Amino acid sequence: MFKISAHARREMLRRGIPEAWVRDIMKNPGQIVPVREEKKAYQSLRDLRGKKYLVRVIVADDKDPCVVVTVYLTSKIAKYWRPT
Repeated sequence: MFKISAHARREMLRRGIPEAWVRDIMKNPGQIVPVREEKKAYQSLRDLRGKKYLVRVIVADDKDPCVVVTVYLTSKIAKYWRPT
């Protein structure tokens, strides 16, 4: 269970990231990596217009329920993806 903040919703709209992607990534992330003490990035790879992107859903998981604080996509996959 999680909530999506108003800021995250604005960023999803501005960046063209479907809510379905966010919900899918929250349920089944490719990875979860720490961002700051109280935040984590739930992230997964997605194809968009024939190019691969990393979608990062930044979550404050110290809240109950946890809160999606922002969402963005990046082509800099190697910068954020952690080898397993």
